Amino acid sequence: MRHAFRRTRRGEVELTLRPEEASVLADLLDQLADLVAPEEPPDADPLNALVGIGTQTRPPDDPALARLFPSAYPDDDAAAGEFRRYTEPDLRTRKREHALAARATLERVERGSVRLTPDEATAWLLALNDLRLVYGIRLEVSDDEPVDLEDLEEDDPRLLPMALYQWLTYLQATLVEALGGPA
Repeated sequence: MRHAFRRTRRGEVELTLRPEEASVLADLLDQLADLVAPEEPPDADPLNALVGIGTQTRPPDDPALARLFPSAYPDDDAAAGEFRRYTEPDLRTRKREHALAARATLERVERGSVRLTPDEATAWLLALNDLRLVYGIRLEVSDDEPVDLEDLEEDDPRLLPMALYQWLTYLQATLVEALGGPA
């Protein structure tokens, strides 16, 4: 199987994709950027917004967002809320920036591949991790009960999302290998 990410002889990380793979990844990264976008009400305090203090003190209702932005103090709602106000807006912004940075590299794909800067490779690693977490939560993936694609029927609605989840896992594994491999 060919590697999606690989380390070149010059020590750079290169991403190789077919056009349809690049299209799917572009769509997934756009969706991730939208999902994690900061959500502040229009009447938020401008000074707080300027210094990055949010108004949200409760965990997100969406289980995928709750996984991406977990409670820092699960046994102390007040402390968790204060911590969330001071950290979540910046975390959302950074997660969005990583998704958009990875997405931007797809615009540079020539003849099926693109070489990544170290910052771009890091953005890819973080964005792929977030995508896998979202898909894992949505599909209720657990280590206790792994799902094999061959066990799913053709009409099972989980078949395509599970295939995407496994592909994202493969991409992340090849990137980790490329980042950790010899130059």
